[in-house]
Amino acid sequence: MKTLDSVALGLLIVGGLNWLLVGLFNFDLVAAIFGGQTAILSKIIYIVVGLCALYSLKFFPLIMNSLKHAN
Repeated sequence: MKTLDSVALGLLIVGGLNWLLVGLFNFDLVAAIFGGQTAILSKIIYIVVGLCALYSLKFFPLIMNSLKHAN
């Protein structure tokens, strides 16, 4: 499970950095690398990053639990 968690976190970071580039410079790195936003490979990357975001929702209860025990 730790490997999947690490992969999800890594892809979320990549996705977040891509959104940072879009917001600051109107530059989509994923689209630039894989042939545009409508290219099938770009769409696959966007979908995988989105699935990682959904998967990472499982961390909220863990974080909240650790915060309760810290206080």
